[in-house]
Amino acid sequence: MSHRDKIQVDLIKLVSGERLLRLTYLPSGLVLEKTLDPQQAVVSQQERLFGVFEAALAQAELTPA
Repeated sequence: MSHRDKIQVDLIKLVSGERLLRLTYLPSGLVLEKTLDPQQAVVSQQERLFGVFEAALAQAELTPA
């Protein structure tokens, strides 16, 4: 099951000039942040981060509260 419709994506430029990609799953408040590699395309880094984030969400759903 995909959660992408409930994941907020923020691309933040830090004071140092680096860019940070933040994914937030709004229903639970789960957040994943990663500093982006300026040598790689943002879209490919975002897709990889989505994969990791969705796997973490799936694992969290399997773990009883």
